[in-house]
Amino acid sequence: MSLLSRFPGLHLRACTQSSKLCHSVPFRPSSLSTSSTPVAKPQQSTWIDSLPARVRPYLYLTRIDKPIGTILLFLPCTWSITMASYTLQLPVTTPLTYISLCGIGALVMRGAGCTINDMWDKNLDKAVERTKQRPLARGDLTRKDALVFLAGQLGVGLAVLMQFNWYSILLGASSLSVVTIYPLMKRITHWPQAVLGLAFNWGALLGWSAVAGSVDWAVCLPLYAGGVCWTLVYDSIYAHQDKRDDIHVGIKSTALLFGEHTRSILAGLSASSMSLVSYAGYLNHHTEPFYAGVALASAQLGRLVYKTDFDDRASCWRGFVGSGWVGFWIWAGATADYGLSLVT
Repeated sequence: MSLLSRFPGLHLRACTQSSKLCHSVPFRPSSLSTSSTPVAKPQQSTWIDSLPARVRPYLYLTRIDKPIGTILLFLPCTWSITMASYTLQLPVTTPLTYISLCGIGALVMRGAGCTINDMWDKNLDKAVERTKQRPLARGDLTRKDALVFLAGQLGVGLAVLMQFNWYSILLGASSLSVVTIYPLMKRITHWPQAVLGLAFNWGALLGWSAVAGSVDWAVCLPLYAGGVCWTLVYDSIYAHQDKRDDIHVGIKSTALLFGEHTRSILAGLSASSMSLVSYAGYLNHHTEPFYAGVALASAQLGRLVYKTDFDDRASCWRGFVGSGWVGFWIWAGATADYGLSLVT
């Protein structure tokens, strides 16, 4: 599995459009106008504030207090691990072991992704009101501090990765280039969400190889592609929170590219995502429980696309967080099918 997905957490979060991987709670703007500067809310107190002052900046750097990024990175791993266990009829201990390892990996590597993002975007974060409270932008940590911390995060991620077979280790390592360049894509293309999708869904490939020793590309490629389309949906929703700031600082995104056509485009991407996941299930010979999970995921995704107000930060944040349930229902369907196969 990719260092990213492999440690399913190597997928970063989404702070500003800059690096959606390290998603932080947005403030709510009243309009898209770029003529006025939004007023940032004071940093809200979290459980991190009860810890020793010396460790707080590092924990805030990882966005560990905002777990949705880790969850979105973790879920594609669970799909492929469970689907591979289903088709290979592996004992329950196998998916439990690898899902646990991927969970740890996702937590660590998502945090590493956030560190990379903030190191790339230190000056940009200073220019955007709502991100000025980040540890590097505030000056609570230096670039050297962040670099040393990143080395430690990657070391832990490597330790998790080494628990897998060599095929998975190489496959996981191959995703590092995508993770590293992601923060730059928002300056180059209006499709940084697509690059994020390539990184965040690497677990759909690595999870399978972890339990099977290789990838069944016929099943995993449509599953991976479905995950990428899903990421385009939820990260475009997230990007609409930031479009006011992005215009101001010259950042590109699908939110700005899609504009007033966002709802119809995301509806098409949602249909593509669920169709591709269903096709992967068909190729893997899944039965009714799997498709019931996909149906629930489809209903949730459709509800989010229909109800989200793309000009309201709070609504976009709810839509983004709610996207986690889409991935969960797919996993739930695969798990139910796997469990049924063990008792019949």
